[in-house]
Amino acid sequence: MNSQDAGGMPLPILQLPAKHEDPVCGMMVVPEKAAGKIERAGKTYYFCSKSCAERFSQDPGKFLATSRTGGMEHRPAPAGPGAIEDTAAAASRAAPDQKEVRYTCPMHPQVVQVGPGICSICGMALEPMDIFAEVEADPEYHAMLLRFWVSAGLSLPVLVFSMIGESFDVHLLPNIRNAVEFLLATPVVLWGGWPFFNRFWSSLVNRTPNMFTLIGLGTGAAYVDSVAATFFPQIFPASFRGMPGAAPVYFEAAAVITTLVLLGQVLELRARQRTSGAIRALLNLAPQLAHLLGSDGSEKDVALGQVQRGDRLRVRPGERVPVDGTIREGASAVDESMVTGEPMPVEKTAGDQVTGGTLNTSGSLVMEAERVGPDTMLAQIVKLVSEAQRSRAPLQRLADEVSVYFVPAVVAAAILSFLGWSFFGPEPRFAHGLVAAVAVLIIACPCALGLATPMSIMVAVGRGAHAGVLIRNAEALETLAKVDTLVIDKTGTLTEGKPRVTSVEVERPDEYSDRELLRLAASIEKLSEHPIGRAIVKAAEEKKLSLLPASDFRSVAGKGVRGTVEGKQVFVGTTDFLHQSGIASPNDGPELRPATADALSYVLVAIDGERVGALIFSDSIKNSAPEAIDSLRRDGIRIVMATGDRRDVALHIARTLALDQTEAEILPERKAEIVRLLQKQGRIVAMAGDGINDAPALAAADVGIAMGTGTDVAIENAGITILKGDLRGILRARNLSRATVRNIKQNLAFAFLYNVIGIPVAAGVFYPLFGWLLSPMLASAAMSFSSVSVIANALRLRQQAL
Repeated sequence: MNSQDAGGMPLPILQLPAKHEDPVCGMMVVPEKAAGKIERAGKTYYFCSKSCAERFSQDPGKFLATSRTGGMEHRPAPAGPGAIEDTAAAASRAAPDQKEVRYTCPMHPQVVQVGPGICSICGMALEPMDIFAEVEADPEYHAMLLRFWVSAGLSLPVLVFSMIGESFDVHLLPNIRNAVEFLLATPVVLWGGWPFFNRFWSSLVNRTPNMFTLIGLGTGAAYVDSVAATFFPQIFPASFRGMPGAAPVYFEAAAVITTLVLLGQVLELRARQRTSGAIRALLNLAPQLAHLLGSDGSEKDVALGQVQRGDRLRVRPGERVPVDGTIREGASAVDESMVTGEPMPVEKTAGDQVTGGTLNTSGSLVMEAERVGPDTMLAQIVKLVSEAQRSRAPLQRLADEVSVYFVPAVVAAAILSFLGWSFFGPEPRFAHGLVAAVAVLIIACPCALGLATPMSIMVAVGRGAHAGVLIRNAEALETLAKVDTLVIDKTGTLTEGKPRVTSVEVERPDEYSDRELLRLAASIEKLSEHPIGRAIVKAAEEKKLSLLPASDFRSVAGKGVRGTVEGKQVFVGTTDFLHQSGIASPNDGPELRPATADALSYVLVAIDGERVGALIFSDSIKNSAPEAIDSLRRDGIRIVMATGDRRDVALHIARTLALDQTEAEILPERKAEIVRLLQKQGRIVAMAGDGINDAPALAAADVGIAMGTGTDVAIENAGITILKGDLRGILRARNLSRATVRNIKQNLAFAFLYNVIGIPVAAGVFYPLFGWLLSPMLASAAMSFSSVSVIANALRLRQQAL
């Protein structure tokens, strides 16, 4: 926002770059950068990668089951009382029935269903989309935990029995020993492992091979072979059978593998629950009750969901502010760290805004509710954080590309291992081949690869919310680490954004006094939401001037406003605005002293076609701006200021802050052109602004950063929002971005390295050289803990210093 953009109006949405949702993976795609597009039924669908386009073309109906428009998915609103859309109430109520809650997959956010279940693509347990303040029981976790303990109790005697029988030459008929192992192992494999076989079958039906395809094949092969060897040993060649004609069995391998996979699922589900802690912590900020004041001064406690706009509420010391509103009585220091990330309380008095969820530390306050329920800032933060945690980063594309071929490649490797050992391995060849094939199937872990990115994003978004950095999508978070140029607005970003009228200059004192000129200008500007207009109205109110009704109001973005007051045509705006309105001006502006640290600006006032004076403003540079700009420049960021303000004012600020480039006296659309020009030069550009007229540039930039003091339009078109509007928040966001990208790369490197090393070892490739042959049981342990390791590494971001 700039000082000459008096009365700026929102630009048409159609002028903003359109983004479409990939119908396969849910990632937002700019059409010009799409990896592919497909026309279907008169609509165009855009894709982030070729693999997504191929999957869509094979079965479009599968991905268009929900209502979509132009590639954008329209998901139903969160169901159940207390969901994110009614965040304040959610904090005070228990979670609804599990069957009423929507669930989604962290790896495939396009998979959404009502009630618990498994992902039809990867087989993972679904997570609730709507987080509640009260920690509800997770049926999937408790079911897995029960299966694990029962399976562990049965698997241990199977393992011990097998080891005793083989290692200590216990004189027990092999057929009897096999039958005992069968009785113990069967409940483990068929009951304990039933969820895995169910997901295995689902993967075959849906033609989406995944980790459970491999587990089902591995444990199934070991168990079926063992059952056949126990009850029908004669079907095996004589060379496969020992004395007295019994074939070898692998019940202990099937049982222990199942138990270890169950343990991995329990640990994974428990770790995944911790990723929703950030949202739950935000929800818990809202109090359960509000103190409602009646018209007669009486006070009663009401549930937060019953508070309505316009209600007067009392907030006592030590209590949290229930909803967003304005203080009407009292004064206090309010801890706003939940919004800004800044630990120091802010002094608040009558007329100041307060935010729901912040803490009143000292005095008693009476406030008027203005935004309640889903409209409060806390509700919006929770909603955006929840959506951002399910968004997909570009780095995920690599994992997606590999995952398409991963499971078929592993199955092929298992078959080759079996054939290689069966034909060229030492005796017993079939047994070695079966063990190697099962180990290859079990050790491979596509989930570690699939979880590498989404787990880091989920934790990072929550960490940012606690630091006053609101991430709207994962792509912005990833890209910010690569940014080398920051285009920044002046008013409200570099300066306080609170211009105040310092003087009124009247050119026709015989016709208008300074009070009358201010009164007429304020009567027009009361219809504008621009900071300049608000400053003019505030100045008139401070002088106790009564404003007049205005008609025929018109606003020209970046130039000024006009209207009729008491039959007079009043114009308030820039010199160009007056010239374009056919108003002659004796000179370019009033006689002003040179720009100072107060950043002097002005708007001209004309009445009935003649210029009659000017209003002079000042807007101080933010205290945090010099430090933040210096840190950004030392970080290698080129700083470009783009403002519609006068050149002398802009140059003064540029010199004060040592900016690299200054673009002054420009219209809103020119800001977007500057961003695109820098991008054509090969630069990765972030745009920081807070005004309606910044929206096109925010949308055009590689990363749009909205300063939280700004308008909803600016915030809507930005990928990242700095809640306090402090430039140091950009530094925190950049630190978070770097830490997140580093964490994702660590996860991906671990997942790739684990599979690249583990699969050959399991196949016995190193057996001729080192004698390494991996047991399927050890393979299952490694597979289970690989996913847990990825999640544990992602959780480290919760402690990341910003």
